[in-house]
Amino acid sequence: MQHTIEGTAPYPSHHFPTCPRPNPAIFIRRAATEDSKALSYICLATADAGASAEALHKAGELPGVIYAEPYVHLPTAFGFVIVDSAKSQDKYGGVVGYVLSTYDTRAFEQAMKDQWLPPYLERYPLSAVDAETTSDSPEHLRELTRNDEQFIRRIHNLPTSSDINVAFSPAHMHIDILQEYQRQGWGRKLISEVVRHLRDEKGLDSLWLGMDPRNGNAKKFYQRLGFKEIPGAGEGVMGLRFEDWKD
Repeated sequence: MQHTIEGTAPYPSHHFPTCPRPNPAIFIRRAATEDSKALSYICLATADAGASAEALHKAGELPGVIYAEPYVHLPTAFGFVIVDSAKSQDKYGGVVGYVLSTYDTRAFEQAMKDQWLPPYLERYPLSAVDAETTSDSPEHLRELTRNDEQFIRRIHNLPTSSDINVAFSPAHMHIDILQEYQRQGWGRKLISEVVRHLRDEKGLDSLWLGMDPRNGNAKKFYQRLGFKEIPGAGEGVMGLRFEDWKD
């Protein structure tokens, strides 16, 4: 889910299409608050290093609570989505992929703690991790998996991004695309939208991301686009100077 606030994702995923195949029924548009649940689903469906993490969670909303939904609800954040118009009547409105970003990582992190997470801290108390559930426990807290418990601890103690990352750029991003829409050029197109927005509308010259270091294909993909490892940053962190962007 790769998720991105460096040091927070247990299994970020980055699978990106590489071979363009034009289809006028599929297009990119700006992400909106109404896409929130679609983003959450895609986040979960790609959360296990690109594969679905649905079997790893009882509380399947948790990955998206951190790594997807807040980007269409909080200040300084934005995103773009891929829409398949042939699926526009499904419950997710045909949204099949996304790129999410913020032009001010520190402000975004603070808004996460102050504005976004409090309702989820009540819904998923830390006591749910340590106490045994009973028939009297709320249904959403029963039979939690180890991955659920990891996320509950994370929302109660949200890590912040490395100073090294933020010194490289105040902007970060992450991207996820459902498997059947990968390898069709959409990953490059989504990142191009983020680069354009940050460069032309926000006046920035770079961004960074975190990825699963086991995902060698994703790393090669990023390198082809001009991303490079950031000296001193954590494993899996890569940065892009927009002058190096290979659109």
